[in-house]
Amino acid sequence: MTFISSPSTLSSGFAVESRCQQSIPALRDLADFSFAVCGAGHVPCGLICHPDREHILYPLGCTVVIQHLDTKKQSFLHGHADNVSCVVVSRDGMVMVWDVSKREAVCGSPALPRSAGNANVVMCSSCRDEMFVTAGNFTIRVWELDTATKKIHPSECYAGQLRRITVCVQMTDDDGDFYLGTTSGDVLKVNTSSKVVTACGPQKKKFSMGVTALLLPKTGGLIVGTGEGTVALCTGSDFQVKKRMRVEGAVTSLTCRGQDDQFFIGTNKGQMYRSAYATFKEELVAVCHTEAVNDIVFPEGHLDLFVTCSTNDIRVWYTPERLERLRITVPNVTCHAVEVTRDGMVIVSAWNDGKIRAFVPATGEPMYEINNAHNLGVTAIAVTSDCKQIISGGGDGQVRIWNIGEKTQKLREVLKEHRGAVSCIKTNKNDKEGVTASLDGTCVIWDLVRYVRKQMILDNTLFKCVCYHHGEYQIITSGTDRKLWDYKEGTVTHVGVGHSGNITRLKICPANKYIVSVSADGAVLIWK
Repeated sequence: MTFISSPSTLSSGFAVESRCQQSIPALRDLADFSFAVCGAGHVPCGLICHPDREHILYPLGCTVVIQHLDTKKQSFLHGHADNVSCVVVSRDGMVMVWDVSKREAVCGSPALPRSAGNANVVMCSSCRDEMFVTAGNFTIRVWELDTATKKIHPSECYAGQLRRITVCVQMTDDDGDFYLGTTSGDVLKVNTSSKVVTACGPQKKKFSMGVTALLLPKTGGLIVGTGEGTVALCTGSDFQVKKRMRVEGAVTSLTCRGQDDQFFIGTNKGQMYRSAYATFKEELVAVCHTEAVNDIVFPEGHLDLFVTCSTNDIRVWYTPERLERLRITVPNVTCHAVEVTRDGMVIVSAWNDGKIRAFVPATGEPMYEINNAHNLGVTAIAVTSDCKQIISGGGDGQVRIWNIGEKTQKLREVLKEHRGAVSCIKTNKNDKEGVTASLDGTCVIWDLVRYVRKQMILDNTLFKCVCYHHGEYQIITSGTDRKLWDYKEGTVTHVGVGHSGNITRLKICPANKYIVSVSADGAVLIWK
């Protein structure tokens, strides 16, 4: 078990402040999400510096994020109905839209010879629109477009005895050569005119877990990114390593900021790094979850902090600076739910290995564990306002109440009504009543004094969230359809376009300035 925190540390626990009592803004006033807390690296070669040298682009679910490098201001491109799988920016910085109403190609040709496998990558010429390169499983081809006849003609490149699977490609500015990164851990150099492999290396010590990204800096040499997380500056025909650094996760993207002495690195762990050619030292600039985000909570009295949980970790975010302040890592398990005690002194979490884990908010250090809390994993959790009881829900449908002392945690009661996994738990203000939602299509209101069922609600849906209306005479439930409803009118006012996966939680910040939503695509979106 490990934890990582940023240089600016939190105080011991969360200091308690009075919560702002403002009215919740009407949903029709919500214009769009204003910031995405995320990194870039899930899509191969998806991290791109714009030709204006002021912006960086990367896909996030079904959205493309455009972020200003200095001000951090973000813009968002919508239009896809599913996850964006690749992004390319033309040399002039324009976004081209094609008319596909005729459903027919202008010209085409098989991208691979019959004796080879799939083509994995494509790279356009740096100088001419009529030439491009494809490469993949044991195939390397240079293509020429005949604009008069509207046909393309491939030429197979000669690699001798080398049989490689190519996963990335880079072309020199003068189109003289192009470089291929392979799963074997070496780099091939191909002459564009002769269409012959002229160099291959390193010969002795290849890159571990393959070459996954390439970059040709203006200062010379070749920057190589690997599946092991190594970023290396190579020189010479034998690709000798001159400089090296290490990042977290496999490198999926390398992109340069124009003529500046700066480039960016994206990894499959949701990390974005910045580095200078001269120093060749990594600087972490953005992070995000790499798996589905399962829960979100605002600590009592802290308007600018919120906590999220996912596979392997819990993270604390600082909204004004849009930064991760703390990461609590528990390897090889998934955190289904998280809660912060009202006094701000404990982070309580529910895990799929059947354990309830508690941590110190300031440092992420473990406080205690409740083993075997539920047989089929702990799927939901809540803490009473006096911080003396934990209410947990499990994959077995049971609801359990635990008495929490200074050094002891004891089971107080077991409630059995649900037949499916418990997805959410909430208590009312005086802790005498609680409500649980389940994937079996039921919501149960419990008497927490006598530990009996008061009422059951049945519906033909998967209940994901439940909460009390502020007057506590009604409860509100939600599913997975990404819709915002007007409470009084009962009508849909907005349909979410930022997330490509199911929304797992949505919370309004205590000061009612913004809404934070998390989803199965791993994104954390902050809405106006």
